[in-house]
Amino acid sequence: MNTENGFRSTCSYCGVGCGVLIQKESESSFTVHGDPDHPANKGMLCSKGMNLHHTVLDKSDRLLHPMARNPKTGELQKTDWDSALGEIASRFKNLIKEYGPDSVGFYVSGQLLTEEYYVVNKLTKGFLNTNNIDTNSRLCMSSAVVGYKMSLGEDSVPISYDDIEIADCFLIAGANPAWCHPILFRRIEARKNSDSNVKIIVVDPRKTESCENADLHLQIIPGTDILLFNAIARSLIETNSLDPNFIKSHTEGFEELKEKVFSMSMEEYADSCGVSKESIREAASLISNANGFLTLWAMGLNQSVVGVNKNLALINLNLITGKIGKPGSGPFSLTGQPNAMGGREVGGLCNLLPAHRNLADENHRKEVADFWGVESIRDKPGYSATEMF
Repeated sequence: MNTENGFRSTCSYCGVGCGVLIQKESESSFTVHGDPDHPANKGMLCSKGMNLHHTVLDKSDRLLHPMARNPKTGELQKTDWDSALGEIASRFKNLIKEYGPDSVGFYVSGQLLTEEYYVVNKLTKGFLNTNNIDTNSRLCMSSAVVGYKMSLGEDSVPISYDDIEIADCFLIAGANPAWCHPILFRRIEARKNSDSNVKIIVVDPRKTESCENADLHLQIIPGTDILLFNAIARSLIETNSLDPNFIKSHTEGFEELKEKVFSMSMEEYADSCGVSKESIREAASLISNANGFLTLWAMGLNQSVVGVNKNLALINLNLITGKIGKPGSGPFSLTGQPNAMGGREVGGLCNLLPAHRNLADENHRKEVADFWGVESIRDKPGYSATEMF
């Protein structure tokens, strides 16, 4: 988008999705600034965002036009767009004719725009008649996806960036946002600096930059995240730091959770996690005393053979305290690429449909098929990214 201050765009690095203003000063000279009107970064940029234009200006290893490989020599040769697209379409058509629609597939990036995600999803599921399309979400966010669906019923992050400015307690687990989501972390730091009652808890086997401003660093033995979250849950239950009305009206399985977390003593939890009982109880106290409580996590929880369970154990802390669905409270998964969530919003996984429709639901398939103007959408999930490869 062109404005009087330059062209408005989005940084393509991490999951924060900062807004940028790009000004062209000459044919080979650009400047990049943070967009003060963008809700994610409010004008701030990290070092990657500030140097975004240099990746574009360096053309030494970039393709500037379509290239086709000579079938005899193997050399890449310049071609035109019509020829390139025609060749790709012809190959797809021939493969589908000979081997069926499941012989083709797409793997797409979290750096696509939501509109691009939607179009390729529509092309694949609606018109090529295969569900073989998967995205980077499969390899970084799938644990969070399943965790959200199992606990909340939908893959949708139930908070916004604006909740940062009204939260009183941040629990950061399996993430180092000071490095990996720096602008978001600057907002957390600014919130803490504005009010001495705001607390930060970091759960990480390492002492990272995110720990430097933390009130409590729970330096657990690697892999004991679930035990720690269950220990905190036990402490919250023991001190009656719950929201009984919320639990009764909006949750299921609390008694089973209670039985589970009480199956180990605080001493056993502390010994297993490698942190003291006092630290665990302090974490529970900070959560209990907060009006707004945000849990934030990334690949340290997701990239695990029990990643879904780690997500669920953490989200349970929001649910049993009722600190979810209200200003400044809720579970906040930190994604890796800038538009992984946008891709899932429009069905960019092999088992999803746009607008959070479920591929396994016959009514949802018909609804989307009618909207797209196609006869039907297949009910069989496509190959995931790893299965395709």
